[in-house]
Amino acid sequence: MNGSVVALDRLDLRMLAVLQLEGRISNAELAERVALSPSPCLRRLRTLEERGVVTGYAALVDRRRLGLDIEALVELSLDKRGGNMPAGRLAAAVAAWPEVLECLALTGDKDYLLRVVVPDLDHFSRFVLDKLLKLEGVADVKSSFVLQAVKRTVALPLDHVEPLRP
Repeated sequence: MNGSVVALDRLDLRMLAVLQLEGRISNAELAERVALSPSPCLRRLRTLEERGVVTGYAALVDRRRLGLDIEALVELSLDKRGGNMPAGRLAAAVAAWPEVLECLALTGDKDYLLRVVVPDLDHFSRFVLDKLLKLEGVADVKSSFVLQAVKRTVALPLDHVEPLRP
């Protein structure tokens, strides 16, 4: 059901608000937080999963505790002459690179934005020289290093989602 909007009621939105911040919450605790008994709460949660609204659960890990000290945003421009590199080839390459946490296709001056995490500058240099610049069709690479994350969240702004009217 990718891409299509799923109609949700206020209770679904309350459940999502809790789950976005506390993915490991038990069903009993979730039910209590949204004022619902456990069985209907679990049924609603399964429905949200089946409809593709809840796509998975993950632990948020502090990269620096693992020695991944460098985070960079890398802008890619593709060579427009002689035809573009097929998007599938770029997607396949990026999918195989564990350093790339996100790859976004863009409008504007740059074609793609990558969020890259590596242990150190040497690793970053090897990543750019041995992977990015060797990828056919890449015309330009510009990098910016993240000094500080001022705000970082995975929680969507659910207060902007219009609930179903009863």
